[in-house]
Amino acid sequence: MKKNPVARISSVCLIILISIAAAAAQKKRSTAQPKAKPIVFAVLNDGTTLEPIGEIDKGKLTATANGGDEPKTLTAFTNTYYKPKTVYHLIFGAAKNGTATVVSSSSESDCAKNMATVTAQSAKAKLKGYVMALATSETPAKAASGVRRLPAPTERAEIETLVRAELTKQGVSANAIKNLKYYNLTALDIDADGAAEMVGSFWTETSAKERNLLFFIAEKDDGKYKFGYSDYKKVTSDDVMSGDLKDLDELGGELLLDALEYNGDATAEIFTINKAFEGNNFQVYSRQSGKWTKVFEGYNYHCAY
Repeated sequence: MKKNPVARISSVCLIILISIAAAAAQKKRSTAQPKAKPIVFAVLNDGTTLEPIGEIDKGKLTATANGGDEPKTLTAFTNTYYKPKTVYHLIFGAAKNGTATVVSSSSESDCAKNMATVTAQSAKAKLKGYVMALATSETPAKAASGVRRLPAPTERAEIETLVRAELTKQGVSANAIKNLKYYNLTALDIDADGAAEMVGSFWTETSAKERNLLFFIAEKDDGKYKFGYSDYKKVTSDDVMSGDLKDLDELGGELLLDALEYNGDATAEIFTINKAFEGNNFQVYSRQSGKWTKVFEGYNYHCAY
């Protein structure tokens, strides 16, 4: 019995259509962009620049594309995170306090290959100089206090007493300590308990060729401030790439960016920056078992000095 030629043709066409549909589906799966991970940025240069710090992955920060990475990696990063008009939450006082909207970016720029130009808008955050912020695609914790302020005179006096005692302990001369200087001292309430934590960056000039830097996180303990974390560094002109300590004076030591709760423990982590000649260093501190611990260190290359 002969097969119907029309039926045979129909069967062949159906097989072809199924094959085409399967191929199209496979192509769609292979070219689909993976979902972007939540990310945290530093908001720098008076609120005009975004620089990546890390992506949030299962409650931990992981490194993002670095400015020194291959062009393919940088292009993928900017295409994912820096589409014009992309809006990120501006974080100031560990809470959402405005927006940072992407204006432009270029993975082929000379010194900002994984950075973006933005417009920051906030009723509270006045971003200028050493007053910086964070931005993120992550939805900020609702329990955050939003407190970020200058310390009261009594708070400042108590903190400066601690700073002088620590510098004396580190062997800094009394004459240098008399002329105590600071880049910033900021009151935050990182766990919304009504008691302010203090984050500070102080320094002294021992001589034209030596500086003494102290970064710290201080918090109340039995009604008095104590250092929960402190890091002292003596820096000489030989430690500075340019050989001129005035450049360090302008760049600052380790400086507060802001705080953000990202790991689900209801206590915001503190983010800092060390500006350098060829890029920026980032640190993150978390209170764990009652102690402040450095939980993340990252570096983003810009360009050669």
